[in-house]
Amino acid sequence: GWGRQRAQAGPKIASLLALAQLAPPDPLPTVSYDSSQGRLLIIGSSAMAFGWAERLHANLSVTVLVNDSQPLPMQKHFFIANGNLQSLDGFLGQFQAQWQRDNPIQLDLCTRCGACLEACPEGAIDLSFQIDMRKCKSHRDCVSACGPIGAIQFNQVEEAIEDQFDFVLDLNERPFMAMPEKPQGYFAPGGIWSNQALAVQKLLGSIGEFDKPKFFAYQESSCAHGRNGQVGCHACIDICSTQAIQSVFKSGKGSVAVNPQLCMGCGACATACPTGAMTYANPTVPYLGQQVKTIVQTFSQMSQGRLSPTILLHSGAAGGEKVLDQLGKMARLQPDRYSGLPSNMVPLSLHHIASTGIDLWLSSLAHGLAEIVLLASGEESAAYLPALADQVALANQICTGLGYEERVHIISLDHREDDVLAEEQLQLLDQRLNNFGAKKTVAQLATFVFSKDKRQTLEMSLEHLLLHAPVPLAPDESLLLATNALIGGIEVNQDQCTLCMSCVGACPGGALIDHLELPQLGFIEKNCVQCGLCVQTCPEDAIQLLPRLSPISKRKEKQFVNEAKPFHCIKCAKPFATEKMMTAMFAKIGNHPAFAGSAQDRIKMCSDCRVIDLMSQPAPNKE
Repeated sequence: GWGRQRAQAGPKIASLLALAQLAPPDPLPTVSYDSSQGRLLIIGSSAMAFGWAERLHANLSVTVLVNDSQPLPMQKHFFIANGNLQSLDGFLGQFQAQWQRDNPIQLDLCTRCGACLEACPEGAIDLSFQIDMRKCKSHRDCVSACGPIGAIQFNQVEEAIEDQFDFVLDLNERPFMAMPEKPQGYFAPGGIWSNQALAVQKLLGSIGEFDKPKFFAYQESSCAHGRNGQVGCHACIDICSTQAIQSVFKSGKGSVAVNPQLCMGCGACATACPTGAMTYANPTVPYLGQQVKTIVQTFSQMSQGRLSPTILLHSGAAGGEKVLDQLGKMARLQPDRYSGLPSNMVPLSLHHIASTGIDLWLSSLAHGLAEIVLLASGEESAAYLPALADQVALANQICTGLGYEERVHIISLDHREDDVLAEEQLQLLDQRLNNFGAKKTVAQLATFVFSKDKRQTLEMSLEHLLLHAPVPLAPDESLLLATNALIGGIEVNQDQCTLCMSCVGACPGGALIDHLELPQLGFIEKNCVQCGLCVQTCPEDAIQLLPRLSPISKRKEKQFVNEAKPFHCIKCAKPFATEKMMTAMFAKIGNHPAFAGSAQDRIKMCSDCRVIDLMSQPAPNKE
């Protein structure tokens, strides 16, 4: 029962048993790693790097990159390179490193014979076998002493060197790769020896060939990243903690490229994506929807409708289960101080807490959940929390605006040492979990299917919540939302807009529509994802985003946000532009001689008549 209310936990236990009987989700495609060559790059201070290189060279092909002046090992058990690391990218089995030589002596060729030390008249070379360029007078006696070995090359200083590695052991206090979630195969334990030993142990266990799931699917046609060379949405790029997502522009159209080897499966990109172009597959929203329906049906049946379930979403084995186990244990051992999980709160394990968003939450409320609680247990990147908090706030704006009260909550815990939550934090967690109370579900439970299409799932949930709202919106009323909302409308300044229709071609969701024959700009609000591409594309700066939730009819129906009097061809009378556009064009042309006389009349013709008029003109006299 996980708490003091274990005597009332029958519906919750029945719900968990029903979840366990569901068929597992479909298997995911996989991506592969191959680190079997065992190529290791160690970066950091020479003292620490050489120590680990001595221990590991028997099992791995070790390269140490040094940029300090420490005595070198006299025996060459491993490869030593000197220089400053310039770039490092990649993943387990495919790291690409580039460094710049910063000294004439190339340590990979140097035999440590010491001839250069004896030959140097200034004493500019020591046992680090590096030349102090402040002392060197360029006699080049050292070059002669090195002879055929050729390890001293003054002309190759600052040369760029590239190499590939399977692993990187970064012993610097500040890791070279600065992203919150480091790629697999990159170990950055810092300067503490015990942490280094644990990292090396993990490293040695990573030699070989491995597969992992491909956690995402991407549909480029739905992506709102860019059109006409303009950048619109970049939510997935901003939130990715592994920097696995990159911007790609081809012929003016923007999309994103995701490196599946770098992806760690948090799902935050799919949560942040307004269009549903990026979807999460571990598991999918339809499978989570099946779990939600199972919980609601089983819980309601076992409680005979007296209670409605709340779900607690947590990150499973990554940290959430350990926190809940600790809380349940304390509720049993110290029932006077801890209550544990309420009897109506059903825990649901996820691969990562950032993988669910407003589409799942609102749909789950529509299907009968009382509330949704997200437990961020401290092991996830801090970069996810603001984005999750924004979506929670947006969901609650919609719920409270429609009279449902706040229904979605997030609880954030600090990072835990040794997977144990401090007593003060555990008590605060216990209080938060037991302060939600028991809210009623929506009056009429939804029957729609949780779809793989994010916009379809979101739209069906919004329509259901609008239809049964305790505080319904008036036909001409809209609920204003935060600026980062993924639903809303637009406002067009009709005095500035010339109906050039640039925005129509830029809109990825088909929210903006032109008329085939008349100068009219149409808009369907439910298709708008608030990506801002129309704002970026508009040459007249005539468009503003309006994040809001409008009534069902207003969201579904086509509205005309601007229309103008058509301009008719002076030859055939066919409408082909607007009077406002033509007036603006003539104002810009002015008295330019290139458009004087018949040339100006041609501008007033449609494209067909313009060609006919040009071809009917007499040929110029060449005499």
